Amino acid sequence: MATVKAHLPGTFYSKPDPESEPYVSEGDSVSAGDVVGLIEVMKSFHEVKAEEAGTVAKLLVENEEAVEAGQDVVELS
Repeated sequence: MATVKAHLPGTFYSKPDPESEPYVSEGDSVSAGDVVGLIEVMKSFHEVKAEEAGTVAKLLVENEEAVEAGQDVVELS
């Protein structure tokens, strides 16, 4: 199984703002380059993108959870 990793340490956000739907949910198909979340570092937001196509098998972190650089955030099948 492939995973999407956090490229920076910070706070992971699964949706663009509190009122929006999540970028991806389990069972969704993604293509390489699709945004699966955001990481906030010092009030700056950075997109987390899938590096390959697949289906979201599992979301490995919760919205607003702290993540480390290199941590798996989404599992793709």
